[in-house]
Amino acid sequence: MVFHVSGNVVSDFFEEEEVNLFSNHGSVAPAKNSRLSPLPPERAGFNYGIGETVDIPIDGSGDLKKRERELQAKEAELRKCEEIVKQKEDAAARAGIVLEEKNWPPFFSLIHHDFANEIPIHLQRVMYVAFTTWLGIVACLFWNIVVVTTAWIKGEGVKIWFLAVIYFIAGAPGSYVLLYRPLYCVFRSESALKYRWFFMFLIHIGFCIFAAVAPPIMFKGKSLIGILAAIDIRSDHALVRFYCIGFGMFYRTSA
Repeated sequence: MVFHVSGNVVSDFFEEEEVNLFSNHGSVAPAKNSRLSPLPPERAGFNYGIGETVDIPIDGSGDLKKRERELQAKEAELRKCEEIVKQKEDAAARAGIVLEEKNWPPFFSLIHHDFANEIPIHLQRVMYVAFTTWLGIVACLFWNIVVVTTAWIKGEGVKIWFLAVIYFIAGAPGSYVLLYRPLYCVFRSESALKYRWFFMFLIHIGFCIFAAVAPPIMFKGKSLIGILAAIDIRSDHALVRFYCIGFGMFYRTSA
């Protein structure tokens, strides 16, 4: 059985003149002409929205094409930069310029050397000797600072310590720039015109011999740990041993 309710009856029900929910209480005044807002229309059904399609807005085809054009432009720019770098590398190779990367020491790279790939096999032994010679002079100058600092503490004066520091600051990088590095470039290119740098070894040998002897020219020669300085302070046996060790290191480096 189906009951049909007329819309006029429903509207008349909600349009009553007085609605008094608390008629038994005199403290509440009756509300007049009160109306309830109608509910929004809804679809009839009992599936609670399950299976219904939901419209999700996505970027249009115009945005996708715009992004594609941007990516293509960036790719073209990168390709152009790669071509420029390659042209520079080719030009440097034709001019005989070698692009070097610092790789030694491994924990804190300061210089570049690659014997296996850059030095010919028949010259690698000589290059190893030159490299150990440079390391030897750096070690000698560092030991010289240690020993001269000990002599200064024992009352030999601060001037010899300043000289020892100057020897190290000038000798360590100076021997690399004037001795090891030019020789490395000569052996790498095998250029006969550059073999004149080989005579820089004479300066290296001369300085090592001077330091090993330590003549009393400047401040009685105690700024260099040589044999004459050891003889001059023979009363201090511990310091004499330090100076003798330095004499042996400078002599071995010059040999």
